[in-house]
Amino acid sequence: MTEEQIVHTALDNLLKTTQFKGHWERKATDELDGTLRIRAGEKVLQFNVEIKKELRMHILPQIYGFSEAQQPFLLIAGRLYPKIKEELRIHNISYLEANGNLYLKTMDQWFWIDTNEPLKIDRNVRNRAFTKTGLRVLFDFLRHQQLINEPYRQIAEQTGTSIGNITHIVNGLKQEGYLIKVSKNEYQFQRLDELLGQWIAAYGKTLKPSLKMGRFRFVDKDGFANWKSLTLHVPGSLWGGEPAGELLTGHLKSAELTLYTEDSRSELMKRYRLIPDETGPVQVYRKFWQQEANDWATVPPLLVYADLISAQDRRSQETAQKVYDDYIQIELP
Repeated sequence: MTEEQIVHTALDNLLKTTQFKGHWERKATDELDGTLRIRAGEKVLQFNVEIKKELRMHILPQIYGFSEAQQPFLLIAGRLYPKIKEELRIHNISYLEANGNLYLKTMDQWFWIDTNEPLKIDRNVRNRAFTKTGLRVLFDFLRHQQLINEPYRQIAEQTGTSIGNITHIVNGLKQEGYLIKVSKNEYQFQRLDELLGQWIAAYGKTLKPSLKMGRFRFVDKDGFANWKSLTLHVPGSLWGGEPAGELLTGHLKSAELTLYTEDSRSELMKRYRLIPDETGPVQVYRKFWQQEANDWATVPPLLVYADLISAQDRRSQETAQKVYDDYIQIELP
């Protein structure tokens, strides 16, 4: 759905659910998308509105900022996940979903409706930008945005895919409105936060499970406690997830280890003294990108963030936000 479709669908479903009538006025500024008046009984409530198709954890600080500076503020979204809605309520931020679910708390009124089933978000299943191959290429595009304007042959060589795939992936990004032409020979990414959120969701669902090599434990009894002393074969093997978050921010004590590697299982086990264990504390994934030569023992911050923000515990999500603030915002201006 487009943003306009999200708003009008939300208002139609709100009317069906509550008999509240809404009047939407598109008034896009540098910050917000428009204003909304809701007639609730005898009262008319007016809000400054931001629209999102979906909302991911890394966008929440932006929403908090809007709420502080643009009161009375309302978020309208195509779909909100339960954890996101909980965070919004904790921060007393009003929201309206496309299905008509509503949270609205003022000085003298409080409405909370959460009974309507989520609407399905339309996905173009043929969009090659979000296939396994597309996600690998998009990972490089997100980290190096200037790569989009290089010859397709060079992009194919750097990302390890075919020129034909690059054509399909670029067309998919254009189709979704994430890529626009700014001159005869130059493209530019837009809505990068939204694109990042879609990449993270698709990575966790589509690509990451296919990379899993299994769980392991150390042969040595103190191996886990001394993981920081382990000399990795960089850049062939790199820490991801919790250990990467701990190394980058110092904000987290790792409860389990995530390792991305180019090694085979036998090489991995021999090099780091690991043995397979379905309940072991070391999760290993195949490395899927070409790493620039450096001394860092961690995967790129974008992947650290993706690993941590998808975790269920608050400490990992807090660390993910630190990684985003310190590293990702620089990469995604």
